[in-house]
Amino acid sequence: MSRFTAALAGALFLGGAAIAADSASPPDFSPTRETGWIAMNQDFIAVAGSPSPTTNDPKYPFVPNGRGVQPTFRVADLSNPNLKAGATAKMRKENEEVLKGGIAYTARSSCMAAGVPDFMMFIVEPVFFIQSPKEVLMVYSGDQQIRHIHLNAPHLKNPRPSYYGDSVGRYEGGELVIDTIGMNDKTYVDNYRTPHSKKLHVVEHWKLIDEGKTLEVRFTAEDPDTFMQPWSGIQRYRRVQQAPLDEQVCAENNAALFDYHIPVAGKPDF
Repeated sequence: MSRFTAALAGALFLGGAAIAADSASPPDFSPTRETGWIAMNQDFIAVAGSPSPTTNDPKYPFVPNGRGVQPTFRVADLSNPNLKAGATAKMRKENEEVLKGGIAYTARSSCMAAGVPDFMMFIVEPVFFIQSPKEVLMVYSGDQQIRHIHLNAPHLKNPRPSYYGDSVGRYEGGELVIDTIGMNDKTYVDNYRTPHSKKLHVVEHWKLIDEGKTLEVRFTAEDPDTFMQPWSGIQRYRRVQQAPLDEQVCAENNAALFDYHIPVAGKPDF
């Protein structure tokens, strides 16, 4: 039996009632089965005193959907002094593709795992928390992408690189603190297609604010192959009450995406 299967037994959707006494008052992110959290920001909020997250190139303003004008894709500002040359070179190629009319795919639009911290950029659909004595699950309801956080446990000695890596956590001062290593390099860290290496190390602090109506996460990302210095960002979530998780399948819908030109197989593979 895997270490997370045992932790989940008898604990699914029980919320804070199933939390062991790891802390005097651990935060309860799921006081009811219907409690979910929807991300409020499409980009990370900068943290004072920290290098800035990647932002949009001011020469090519980003226009999101729903503004009454033609939306655009993000074009990363490559003048960010915290980006190393290798990262800038990769992002320049991505920018050039977008400026030539290409599609700036995100993890959600391409039905891929987002990794960390890009998991926090999943919007529209809520994230649900499942808290048990030995593990916390974060489940994005858009297509049931799941993060596993093992409580009060050490990192694996040699974690095999994966999309969500090896995450361990603890409750501290009313916060859930998560430390993640062991991620592969197949994801971006944000919606600007900022890359990272397998050395990426992310520490997150999740806490309830605004009398429990808002969930805030402040994180620090460190990757010596990509960034000059560790940098921090913030994401906030608004609380929603809706039915528990329902099954949602993510698909590219390559028959109805206008001019996206997603390839269609001429014959089945099997």
